Amino acid sequence: MIKKILLGGLIIVVVIVVVFVCVVALQPSHYHIERSATINAPAYLVFAQVNDFHKWEAWSPWAKIDAAIKYSYEGAPTGTGAVYSWTGNSQVGEGRMTIIESHLSDLIKIKLEFIKPWSAVNATNFMFKSQGNQTAVTWTMDGNNNFMGKAFGLFMNIDKMVGGDFEKGLAQMKSVAETMAKQ
Repeated sequence: MIKKILLGGLIIVVVIVVVFVCVVALQPSHYHIERSATINAPAYLVFAQVNDFHKWEAWSPWAKIDAAIKYSYEGAPTGTGAVYSWTGNSQVGEGRMTIIESHLSDLIKIKLEFIKPWSAVNATNFMFKSQGNQTAVTWTMDGNNNFMGKAFGLFMNIDKMVGGDFEKGLAQMKSVAETMAKQ
């Protein structure tokens, strides 16, 4: 009798694990996060906030999470070839960004590499569209989910999580650029 109960329990556990693995495997492999804002400043001012990694501390949504974060810069001072690395606490982690394309007041493409707490490479883009004295900015991030990323996505919504940070960053960028535009 005990053997039948144990066997039945084992079968139930195996079925649950198989169903979970199938559900995870069916999740999308690719994700796309996108947020936009309109900033009351000319495109060249807004563009400069992203094109120069030294300026990110003023508006980055992650800069204030860890007061002891360490930054390093290498490569070109701005634009294509500029590199920005950081090492911080468990919330900020460790990573590196490299500007791989920079088109004046139009587009910046960044290779975003997360090192800790997990390893991943994402494509991040900033698109700028001049609208008179205003600039529409769109911030995107694209990446691929491995099995663990897909499983994580069942319990946490990456679009809401990272998208919320993008919204904070764009709001802070808006404040910085609009203040500069008034000077």
